[in-house]
Amino acid sequence: MNTNTIEFFFDFGSPTSYLAHTQLPRIARETGATLVYRPMLLGGVFKATGNASPVAVPAKGRWMGQDIARWAQRWGVPFSFNPHFPINTLMLMRIAAGLRLRQPDELARYADAVFAALWVAPRKLDELEVLADALQQAGLDAPALLALALDTEVKAALLFATEEAVARGVFGAPTCFVGGEMHFGQDRLDFVREAALRQV
Repeated sequence: MNTNTIEFFFDFGSPTSYLAHTQLPRIARETGATLVYRPMLLGGVFKATGNASPVAVPAKGRWMGQDIARWAQRWGVPFSFNPHFPINTLMLMRIAAGLRLRQPDELARYADAVFAALWVAPRKLDELEVLADALQQAGLDAPALLALALDTEVKAALLFATEEAVARGVFGAPTCFVGGEMHFGQDRLDFVREAALRQV
């Protein structure tokens, strides 16, 4: 097993997690690291840590919307703010946790599809019919994935992952861990890359 890993704690409802997702696979390739997707419930993290979404402060929310657009432009990636924000991501994150538990090799592909359907061609993914259609259009087995979200073991795994994140110091998303170092925010990926290079 590759001991050089980048753990990526995320929630699909975070647009900055989407931005990090567009860059982390490249960083992993360049550094020889293994990228490990760690789904968590950002709302649970906020509740446990006393943190809140940036949009809870109107001035900060306005600034952040502009800043996200700047980062997307810098990296040359598509981005459209989801008009349905905030979206309840519980089902989305349960599916991610289920794939991590049962089919980890499929998690990155699922993440590609969901991030795109939230932040590239925005859809209201907290409506089951819309979610099922988006998954099918991405070539994924929507019925199987939706069933996975209802599995008791999967539900428990997501709650445990969220508690683990908080115990390790996570207070928001995206958060990456490399060799014991924690890095918060898509604007800290240079530090993630440097930390991964030190593990080689």
